[in-house]
Amino acid sequence: MLRASHPYPRARRTAPPRRPPTRTPGPPSCARSPPTPPSPRPRPRPPPPPRPPPPGSRSPPRPPRPPHRRPHPWLRPPRPARRPRRPPRPRRAPSRRPPRRAPAAPPGRSATPPPSTWPTAPPLWDESSDRPASPPPPAGPTPPPAPAWPAPPARPAADEPAPRRPLADRLPGTRVVAAAAGLVLGVGLIVGAAAGSWLTEAPAKGAPTPESIFTKGQDAWRNTPVDTLFPRTVEGLAAGPGGADRTWTRIAVAPDTDCTARYEGPLAKELAPAGCARLLRATYVDATRTHVITVGAQTTKADRSGMMDLNARFSTNDLADHKALMPLPLAAKGTPAEDFGPAQRASWTVRILTDVPVVVYTVSGFADGREITDPQPADAAVQPGTATTAAESGLGHDAKGLADKISATFRTASGVPARSTEVAS
Repeated sequence: MLRASHPYPRARRTAPPRRPPTRTPGPPSCARSPPTPPSPRPRPRPPPPPRPPPPGSRSPPRPPRPPHRRPHPWLRPPRPARRPRRPPRPRRAPSRRPPRRAPAAPPGRSATPPPSTWPTAPPLWDESSDRPASPPPPAGPTPPPAPAWPAPPARPAADEPAPRRPLADRLPGTRVVAAAAGLVLGVGLIVGAAAGSWLTEAPAKGAPTPESIFTKGQDAWRNTPVDTLFPRTVEGLAAGPGGADRTWTRIAVAPDTDCTARYEGPLAKELAPAGCARLLRATYVDATRTHVITVGAQTTKADRSGMMDLNARFSTNDLADHKALMPLPLAAKGTPAEDFGPAQRASWTVRILTDVPVVVYTVSGFADGREITDPQPADAAVQPGTATTAAESGLGHDAKGLADKISATFRTASGVPARSTEVAS
């Protein structure tokens, strides 16, 4: 007997193919038999009546279920297109693992099975041959492409601790409080430094001494502009009769001269013991342009004790109130003071300043050139109830108020603030 090296595989037993039924020949086409009527369809049975609920039950009876009919495959409605679902977000990044290798085949056998040499039997019955082909379902809308989800950040390994954020990042309010505290601290340091420097420098500088003020006043006429010593406009608050405001405008300035009787008259002889460094003069007019006032400032050569002696002599002998010592006016041509002469003088005043070596005097009159027969000192004309020409017209207030303002400018130029002047009485 011959034995094959490889045994044949066992063949499966299949049933023999069924032969199609043979058709018996019928009568010829010319002689047709009458058509057979179609068999009547069975009528559906009515559903049985609902059973009454048993006594004592509260739930209502359930309605009967309709008979289940399986729809014909041809009459099935098309399935609606499903809404594309969003792919779930991966919690962890997919780990890249190497593909698994197929296990190696045992020795002596091939990895691929041998093809079957037996023929395959045809199917016994094809269901699609007896039924008509069903129409394909309508194609639904093409679903949009799924969005690409970003890969989550890689988590640190279990053995590696995650970096901890600083406290300022975890607590946002801490940064605001720290910024505010820094701002307050910085402002406090700046203010403290400024206050310390001011307190340190204040004692070093100190207030000006009387000697330094007196020395600076000797050169005030030379080092100070004329518009500072004799301002173009002088405002006298409550300087007029009844506390009315006064405004005087400068209309003439004389060049600086020596102190002689030509410019000062008999007053120059009484001021001679103090010496004369320089004489400055100017003329003002009031807002109504009816009053004119001449102001003079004589800088002396005396020291502080000499000015104190001069002031004491004028106060003791009432030299400032003598009509014979009335200052001379400055009559400038082409101005409202053009006719202002010795006969038009109505009121005057003389001030001996002791803190600076300066003598200030003023004399007032009418701008229309009228003569005054009863001139009166300014200190007496400003007294209430005085019924003189100088008092009723306000010329005494003009002489006194302008003398106060010019004395203040010379004191300010010497380094001290303006203050009430000393009046020789």
